[in-house]
Amino acid sequence: MPERSDMPLSPTATRELLEQLEHFPKKKLGQNFLVDGNIVRKSIELAELGVDSCVVEIGPGLGTLTQAILNSGASLWAVERDATLTEHLRIHFSDELNTLPTMTGRSPEGQPILKLTEGDCLDYPIAGLPEAIAVTGYKIVANLPYAVSTPWMDAVIAGELPERMVLMLQKEAGDRYAAPHGSKTFGAISIFLQSVFEVHSKHLVSAQCFHPAPKVDSVLLRLDRRTDAIRFSQTARECIRRIFTQRRKQLGALCKNDPQAGALVWFNELLEHGVHPTVRPEELPIEHWQSITRFIN
Repeated sequence: MPERSDMPLSPTATRELLEQLEHFPKKKLGQNFLVDGNIVRKSIELAELGVDSCVVEIGPGLGTLTQAILNSGASLWAVERDATLTEHLRIHFSDELNTLPTMTGRSPEGQPILKLTEGDCLDYPIAGLPEAIAVTGYKIVANLPYAVSTPWMDAVIAGELPERMVLMLQKEAGDRYAAPHGSKTFGAISIFLQSVFEVHSKHLVSAQCFHPAPKVDSVLLRLDRRTDAIRFSQTARECIRRIFTQRRKQLGALCKNDPQAGALVWFNELLEHGVHPTVRPEELPIEHWQSITRFIN
């Protein structure tokens, strides 16, 4: 088992540890392990962690980012789906795991702690972080598996919002999250996310920063919670998603045929505010999408 000082793991150390654990990275779980120390440090820097921080990590894997978060003085709640990696983390971080947190999320002596849940992040979107701690403020720092990025994000947006998220994502997902209206990648998730978070920064990350190297590049995205956050009801989200399944059609026709009567009422108000009658979904600015919340609850 590598010493704590060896973290973050190098490509060679990562391969050796995986061999020791007799673990082969699972593509379906998005197991591409971060092996670039500069990216780990950049993640911690963007998150601006400190001794009073409570952090959620999704898919800690071998614990590279986990160790850096704990080294910052922050307490951490993590969820890992893979049983082999969960057991590795329990052994490697046994001291932090065996400490019970107080209501502040720290040990009785004021030291950072780690709470680890074995399970699916869609079932534990904030890794079991207690609501009493979540409402006082928390952050998410994660190397997010691509397959679950959008449904996981939906779950986070529906709950107690974090102050900040620093997420490693495949570039395609990051582009959709940060997409401006008028772009081909602008869609429902762009609207939902940008209505509650401001895209603070986006950094391209090479595939060579991971083991095994994925076939696509990634982005490191920082998202800060808006003071004027606007959330959509489940009914409104479903309506917007239906509209974007036919994104090349005119918005008016889509609203007219939508089962939600409020959609057409909303579109008629858009016309009164100068929106062109032939506008397509991807062309409509976010502030107009946000106004749908007055017509669909």
